[in-house]
Amino acid sequence: MSPIKTLIMGAAGRDFHNFNTVFRGNKDYEVVAFTATQIPDIEGRVYPAVLAGEMYPEGIPIHDEAQLEELIKELNVEEVVFAYSDVPHEYVMHKASQVNALGAHFRLLGAKPTQIKSTKPVVSVCAVRTGCGKSQTTRRVSLILRDMGYKVAAIRHPMPYGDIAKQRVQRYADYSDLDKHECTIEEREEYEPHIDNGIIVYAGVDYEAIVRQAEQEVDIILWDGGNNDLPFYKSDLEIVVADPLRPGHELTFYPGETNVRSADVFVINKVDTASPDDVILVRENLRSLNPNAVVIEGASPLFVDDPAAIQGKRVLVVEDGPTLTHGGMKYGAGYVAARRFGAAEIVDPRPFAVGSIAETFEKYPDTGDILPAMGYGDAQTRDLEETINAADVDMVIIGTPIDLTRVLKINKPSQRVRYELQEIGVPTLEDILKEKFGK
Repeated sequence: MSPIKTLIMGAAGRDFHNFNTVFRGNKDYEVVAFTATQIPDIEGRVYPAVLAGEMYPEGIPIHDEAQLEELIKELNVEEVVFAYSDVPHEYVMHKASQVNALGAHFRLLGAKPTQIKSTKPVVSVCAVRTGCGKSQTTRRVSLILRDMGYKVAAIRHPMPYGDIAKQRVQRYADYSDLDKHECTIEEREEYEPHIDNGIIVYAGVDYEAIVRQAEQEVDIILWDGGNNDLPFYKSDLEIVVADPLRPGHELTFYPGETNVRSADVFVINKVDTASPDDVILVRENLRSLNPNAVVIEGASPLFVDDPAAIQGKRVLVVEDGPTLTHGGMKYGAGYVAARRFGAAEIVDPRPFAVGSIAETFEKYPDTGDILPAMGYGDAQTRDLEETINAADVDMVIIGTPIDLTRVLKINKPSQRVRYELQEIGVPTLEDILKEKFGK
């Protein structure tokens, strides 16, 4: 029989992983194309032959998802694999209907064929949506394990926005590695806090090769998830973070609900800023799908170097990009800090937006008066810098996980907002980890 002509819909992450684990070297399938969405300027590239394998000597082209129907017709696609995350269930079925109407199968790959088994214990931290608080939860877990005497590597969900072949396996131990790998702002946001804590970070494209290298130097692997995607590794302990500022999303987003159903531990974050009724609703929803998981409540308290400096100022608030865009949040820690510490006005950044930043506001009009820290490449980073410097404000409040002044030249005073996970009540993550991995 002829191989099944297959197209993989993705966003430069799960799509490549699904290919590597299920389709690479599989003569039953011919992957004729990837499509790309969510992330700017990742279409028009090629998944390189060095990663695609001997069946694809020219590599595999990556197209804009807007061409999906045209590609299915022109390439005689028989099966479409949906492979990206943080989208409503209804959105997934609209895509399925679009594909099925053209005569092709629509497929979602399950966890079992795509999860790699490590020789070391794996703790995974995932979520029901982007922006729930995975990063601070992962940092908290890493420090607990470190204090228990374990050497830990955080393996981060992929963000291969540059040269895919060069990004096969990446290791980050200090800031020089960030420059060596030409990291984007989004990558820095995820890697720098771990480096600050003395935790090695791995990332890249080929997650079999990545984990085999990490296993050589650590005792425990910590999967640091992206969006609300599933873990790439079979987990010994699966922690899933939920957000009561978006109650009900734990039931209605893909693949967040899958994470809910497979979790060992829930962290309901932001209980200090959400309404008690919404916290209760999220708890009940989680219990309805997975009554056996342990539930921990947590807060994300804010830390600002000089809160008094914010008082009475007209401020520009800069927040984590993906949380505001496809994550759907209208604000984050920077906005909360501006309101809490008495800013006179939160200035709308849209009149000052240039280039790709202006395009981001057009694509995601609900971001409101907050500036998403988009920086997926040099050009967009320059657009972000120009937008910030053009804003008519007294101060910039930086609510991203990193200090943007390391990568941008900001021409006005700034205050950085930090946040860490703080468990409330018992059990705590330390209790859970000591029970599971105590020596």
